[in-house]
Amino acid sequence: QVRLVESGGGLVQPGGSLRLSCAGSGFIFGKNTMAWHRQAPGKQRELVAAISSGFMTNYADAVRGRFTISRDNAKSTVFLQMTDLQPEDTAVYLCHVYLGTGPQWGQGTQVTVSS
Repeated sequence: QVRLVESGGGLVQPGGSLRLSCAGSGFIFGKNTMAWHRQAPGKQRELVAAISSGFMTNYADAVRGRFTISRDNAKSTVFLQMTDLQPEDTAVYLCHVYLGTGPQWGQGTQVTVSS
């Protein structure tokens, strides 16, 4: 059974930082591209960042230079370090992996940026 469990969300002031974690199980973590998406109220889900099995990364323009995605294959965990957070970053952040059986999603973790 595939599981993706996110943690690390919360309330932060503008300019603050958070580090999200996503622990994966039930699949060969190190052989798959892992990604973070986010969904804000009333908006479509969007890709935030992704990291391949070869550690190549890509980022949405809105977060490039502020967010960093990384992975620890020994711990089957992918991270999203978020800095200089802004109110427009407020969203539910979801961990994602695309397997042969189709896309798999975590339950999400809420990030709220507000003063």
